[in-house]
Amino acid sequence: MPIIRALDALNEVVGRIVVILAVIFAAIIIYDVTMRYLFNAPTRWAFDVAKQAYGFYFVLLGGYALKHQSHVRVDLLTEKFGNGVRRIVEIAGYLIFFFPFAWVFVTRSYDFAATSWAQNEVTYGAIAIPVYPLKAGLCVAAILLLLQGISEVLKLVLGRYYWESLDGR
Repeated sequence: MPIIRALDALNEVVGRIVVILAVIFAAIIIYDVTMRYLFNAPTRWAFDVAKQAYGFYFVLLGGYALKHQSHVRVDLLTEKFGNGVRRIVEIAGYLIFFFPFAWVFVTRSYDFAATSWAQNEVTYGAIAIPVYPLKAGLCVAAILLLLQGISEVLKLVLGRYYWESLDGR
C-alpha cells in the first residue's frame, strides 16, 4: 500500500536526519568540557543547548523507533499465541492504548507549542535561548508517532508477514 510506504519513508528520513543531532550535541558537550577543564573558561550556553538538542533528538525518534519495533513491549502473554491471535491483540493494544495516548500527545503538545510560540518563550538560564522551536518539534514528534502508529496498524491488518515479504525484510 502506498500509504504504508509513505509513512514508513517519512519516519525513516526524519530518523536519519535527526541522528545527526547526536553528533552535534556530543560536539557541544566535548567543547564545553574542554573549555571548562583545559582552559578554565566555561561556556554559558553549552549545557542548555546540549540539553535541548538531546530532548529534540529523543522525542523526534519516536516514530522511527516504532517503525523499527524498538519500543519496549511486553510480549510475555502474546509469545505463546499464534500469529493471528497475536495480531488481534496488537491491534487491540493500538486501539485501546496507543491511539488515545498519541491523540492526547498531539493535541496537548500543539497547545504547549502554540502558547510558547505566542509568548516567544526563552530559557531562564545564563542566556536566553528560544524554547518555542523545540516545543513545536515536540508537536511534530507527536504527529510522526501517530502517523507511524497508523502504518503499523495497517501492516497488522494486512498481515505483517505478507507486508515484510513485499518489503524484502
